Amino acid sequence: MKTKFLMILALAVPAMAQTGVKDALAKHWKVTGEFTIAVAKLMPEDSYSFRPVPEELSFSQLMVQVAGANVSACSIASGLPRPTIPAKILQAVREEKLEVDKASVVKFLTDSFDYCNQAVASMTPEKLSAEVGPEGRKMTGFEWLWAYFTHTAHHRGQAEVYLRVKGIKPPEYVF
Repeated sequence: MKTKFLMILALAVPAMAQTGVKDALAKHWKVTGEFTIAVAKLMPEDSYSFRPVPEELSFSQLMVQVAGANVSACSIASGLPRPTIPAKILQAVREEKLEVDKASVVKFLTDSFDYCNQAVASMTPEKLSAEVGPEGRKMTGFEWLWAYFTHTAHHRGQAEVYLRVKGIKPPEYVF
């Protein structure tokens, strides 16, 4: 009986650890989404085309890049079908210099985080540890989610600098 109990416990520990990882991912994707959207909303509409220097992306392009990367990474990690990217956003990405209005960018960003929150919620321990992705770029589902969580944080930091250059204080970070 004791051996059977220990065997069940040994099998349960990895599942509990994966659930803990999934819970942490869910918590932090939700927080990073809310924080990134708050940063995006603070930039005035007339400054969405702002670039601190010509070589940098505009604020609009930066936020679209974050949202697009979210959709791609969360789709790869979870296997959920990718949501349709709005035509206005696709056109801006194709034309590189075309700016997108604040309302469209904030909606796309919000939708991308909603999608990622659904993707994280759908992840099983097997999905978190399965290697997925294009040839030459395989990572576990966990690695895809963590890499692009970090990607968002990096670009949100850039966006906060854009706000500060415009004299706007970014929101306080909540962990």
